[in-house]
Amino acid sequence: MSAWSLPHRVLAHAALSLALAGCATWQGPAGIDDSALRARATVATANGQDVRVGAVVVGEETSRKMFGPDIDKANVVPVWIEVENRSPQPLWLLRSGTDPDYFSPLEVAWSMHKTLAGATNASIDEHIQELAFDNPIPPGATHSGVIFINPQGGTTLVNIDLFGRKTLVPFSLFLHPDDHDGPPPLTFQHPQAQVTDYHDLDALRSALERLPCCATDASGSVQGDPLNVVFIGTMADLGAASIRRNYRRDARESDTAQRVFGREPDIVARKRAQTGAPATWVRLWATPMQFDGKPVFVAQVGRPVGGRFSSGNTAGVVLHGDVDETRNLLVQDMMYSGGLEKLGFVTGVGEAAEASPRSAFEGARYHTDGLRAVMFFAARPLSLSDVQILDWVPFLEQREAAARERGSDEHE
Repeated sequence: MSAWSLPHRVLAHAALSLALAGCATWQGPAGIDDSALRARATVATANGQDVRVGAVVVGEETSRKMFGPDIDKANVVPVWIEVENRSPQPLWLLRSGTDPDYFSPLEVAWSMHKTLAGATNASIDEHIQELAFDNPIPPGATHSGVIFINPQGGTTLVNIDLFGRKTLVPFSLFLHPDDHDGPPPLTFQHPQAQVTDYHDLDALRSALERLPCCATDASGSVQGDPLNVVFIGTMADLGAASIRRNYRRDARESDTAQRVFGREPDIVARKRAQTGAPATWVRLWATPMQFDGKPVFVAQVGRPVGGRFSSGNTAGVVLHGDVDETRNLLVQDMMYSGGLEKLGFVTGVGEAAEASPRSAFEGARYHTDGLRAVMFFAARPLSLSDVQILDWVPFLEQREAAARERGSDEHE
């Protein structure tokens, strides 16, 4: 009689079956040709054309051909990037500039691993790493490969930051998958004849203060959340700054009730939160205004009651009452983004004291100092010391005076 008992033989057979199944279900794609990706890539140059980049989102069909069908389990977006370095120094692609939560090749490979299939899993690891982008790019060299980022929803904005000695060569590219045609417009396009281009800061301030205080419902009769932020800059510069601070496009059902200019939000972004909980949101609408040729957007910034500790259920999300705190945190985020050039505050929201809060949707009650933050964006990198504070509403001085008054009261 065999030394192995029946249960042991059953377990051994099951383990062998699993191992064989793992080996049989993954075959490394052979002969990967990136010429089709190169042909569909969006291309840009910088530094007198010493540096050339091309990039394209790898579509689902191409992704399965490159990595195998199990790539779908990872819920990542592969982006193919090519860098041609004609400069006299080596360059490094800063992956965290593309996505602060990017996925390493071995993380993605692990999601495709098979049970009890060591040799197969090692082959998966090797295959994914071979397709990944390789740093650094030496002078005169061209490197191409894939990085893995989080889904953004809709058109994908990809920051490509190339770091060298005392230099940063930044690119911001709007991409679509290689198996799709060009992306649609990112925001509502006002007829050019209806757009006013301001060149004077005082005139711009006056126009911003005349914007609606709040969103409304579809009928226009019920007030929604306050319009407490203005963004001025190209979509590339705004998007680059937002991604660097971990905001991603993420529109949810609760966002569609808010209307400005009779429209639902053009873009909704959320700061990534733990366990998928509702996070700080930014709802943005294109206005019929420009400043020195750059678009002007009005926006709401808020967060739900409970913040990141609230339920992941998006139905019935209620605005947290301290909207000024959320606005100010967004301003601080953008100061660290490397893209903020100017900051000012204007009236227009209307003050609502904490003792007499204003109503919004879903029974929300909020209080506010009535100001909206106005942020001007430019091409990165900018430092904190580069940010110019506009002499509009003296927000900082008001806060300092209030702090001194509180301190005086405490010592009486």
